[in-house]
Amino acid sequence: MRLVLVSFTLAVVIGYLLGGRLSGLSTLKVRWFPLALVGLVMQMAPVPGNRWPVLMLYASFVLLLLFAALNIKVAGFLFIAVGIVLNFTVIAANGGMPVSRTSLISSGQGDTLAALVTSGGAKHHLATGSDKLIVLGDVIAIPPPVAQSVSIGDVFTYFGVAWLIVAGMRRRVPVAGRDVDAEGDPEGDPMMASAAPGGSDDRA
Repeated sequence: MRLVLVSFTLAVVIGYLLGGRLSGLSTLKVRWFPLALVGLVMQMAPVPGNRWPVLMLYASFVLLLLFAALNIKVAGFLFIAVGIVLNFTVIAANGGMPVSRTSLISSGQGDTLAALVTSGGAKHHLATGSDKLIVLGDVIAIPPPVAQSVSIGDVFTYFGVAWLIVAGMRRRVPVAGRDVDAEGDPEGDPMMASAAPGGSDDRA
């Protein structure tokens, strides 16, 4: 969660530095957002047993991938889709996301090792020699204060969402029948055009 907050905050700062505004996000045409919401809820919902948590996790990835595919032409969604595919691939191959011991220690999460071994859920488990595609697992250590282990799929996803935020902030916002760009300058306004040097046609 801390990495999400950090990456989103950084994206907003970059958006402002590039002349964007948060109001620009309202112009983004993102389709079927409820699919993403349901998919994320399914991943976080506490479900008892061994079989149902795995099935719900797989179903959530299907919904998230469908959501990304429906918005693939929107800025950043190609990276989001790649991230979802990479994470789903390694999870499906191992029945959960393998987390490397080294990345946990390097990211300052050594105290979670025992808990991950004894109570690792459908989504995460401590990586072993039998895990496949371990390079796609949570092997990237982000040190404190973030203190998190992430996968290459997570990197693609966070980058895609950050790109979406920055691109959205820099979009033009329609105001009273005219477009205003990210810096608040009107475009296509005939009054502004006539007021500009050489914009009027004064003939004798």
